[in-house]
Amino acid sequence: MQGFDHEKLNVYATAIRFVAWASVLLEQVPKSRAVHSQLDRASTSIPLNIAEGNGKYRPADRCRYFDIARGSALECAACLDVLVAKGTVGQELVNPGKVMLSDIVSMIVGLIRSNSEHRSV
Repeated sequence: MQGFDHEKLNVYATAIRFVAWASVLLEQVPKSRAVHSQLDRASTSIPLNIAEGNGKYRPADRCRYFDIARGSALECAACLDVLVAKGTVGQELVNPGKVMLSDIVSMIVGLIRSNSEHRSV
């Protein structure tokens, strides 16, 4: 079976791995905490917007969705910081997620640059 174009992107695969990682982390966070829902929604938003953006024909449309995915990745990083700041989880637990997010942001910036002649980010 031939896959969808977005499934061939390294950034999409990394975003899916982050969603799976975040789901395991969220098992340790009470659902009553606002950050639980926020991290769940933001992590899900990353691959969804990468896929939708990759399906657009106009570079400006692609970049708009890639921008949203980048913003969601940064939001996830902030959620992880909040979890540590509130003592919900330790820094050592969030480090692997932050490494993935850093990689995701870098790859999204590359997608934005490759789709826009006049944007550096």
